[in-house]
Amino acid sequence: MREQPVTAYDDNNIFAKILRGEIPCVKVYEDDHTLAFMDVMPQAPGHLLVIPKTGSRNILDADPDVLAKTIPVVQKLAVAAKEAFDADGIYVAQFNEPAAGQTVFHLHFHIVPRKDGEPLKPHSGAMADVEMLKAHAEKIKQAL
Repeated sequence: MREQPVTAYDDNNIFAKILRGEIPCVKVYEDDHTLAFMDVMPQAPGHLLVIPKTGSRNILDADPDVLAKTIPVVQKLAVAAKEAFDADGIYVAQFNEPAAGQTVFHLHFHIVPRKDGEPLKPHSGAMADVEMLKAHAEKIKQAL
């Protein structure tokens, strides 16, 4: 098996800046260990992200204790998003390294409510209207 070099966590990534309050976000949920906020380029209504407050590049270098605190929050918010958006299902995605599609190098989980027959929008391009994101966040908060 070929060994891959380990790339260090960069604490100047956009999610680290959000955690430090340097960049705003539309917050959905926060506790001592995690932060959840709306994705600014949603692939479907209600698309949100869950990140641990402890920095790691992705699941490959994450502390197992951090994962143990993050995954229950992912589940809790997936249930709330499914209810809030009357979704037929929930897509949970987590990418590791560029070859797998990772573009922000802070461990994060995408939670995307899905309806049968509705395709996902591309996850690139223009940012969504912040008022719409706030309304979507409120729907999820009400379902918590």
